[in-house]
Amino acid sequence: MEEIIIASGNKGKIKEAQEILSEYKIIPIKEIGIDIDVEEDKETFEENAIKKASEISKYLKGRKCISDDSGIEIEYLNGFPGVFTKRWHAGSDRDRNLEIINKLKDVPKERRKVKWISAIALAEGKNIITAVAYIEGYIAENVRGDNGFGFDEIFELENGKTLAELTSEEKNEISARKKALELLKSKLANIQFFV
Repeated sequence: MEEIIIASGNKGKIKEAQEILSEYKIIPIKEIGIDIDVEEDKETFEENAIKKASEISKYLKGRKCISDDSGIEIEYLNGFPGVFTKRWHAGSDRDRNLEIINKLKDVPKERRKVKWISAIALAEGKNIITAVAYIEGYIAENVRGDNGFGFDEIFELENGKTLAELTSEEKNEISARKKALELLKSKLANIQFFV
C-alpha cells in the first residue's frame, strides 16, 4: 500500500483522511518521528497548504506529503478571521468560539453568514496537486453540541443544527475537508506523475 505522510497531529483530520483515502496508508507525521513547524504566512488557505506540504515533502526527500489549511470567513466581519483562524486569539477552541459569538452580538441571523473553507495540498517533491472546497452556514448565537472540534459548535447549518450536533457520519457527509479530500482523491486517480 502506497504511503502518504499527513502533516497533522489532529486526530479528527487524520481519521478523516484515513477513511477517505483508504487505498493509501496515511501516516501521521509524528509516527515517523518528525516534528517540523512550518510557518503558515501566506494569504490564502491553499497557499498555506502548498507551503506546508512542499516543505515537509522536501525534508522527507520527496516522499508524498499531504497538508491542509482550513478556517472560516465571516461575511459580516469582511472575511475575518480567514487565514488567521487559528492564530488571531490565544486560548482554546471554546475561547475563540465565544469571542466570535461576542463579536456578532445582536447581529441578526441573515447577517451572520459564514463559509468554512478547506484547502488540501499533496506534494511529492516538486509535484503538487491541490483541492479546495467549502460549506456555508451561519454563526450560532451560542455554542451547541459536543461532537466535533474547532468551530463545529458554532457553525450552524440551514437546518438549524451546528456541526457539533451532528453524528460523525452526518458531519462527514457534508464536511468541507471531506469534499476537498474527495476532490484530491479524484485528481490523484488522474495524475500520471503520482503513479
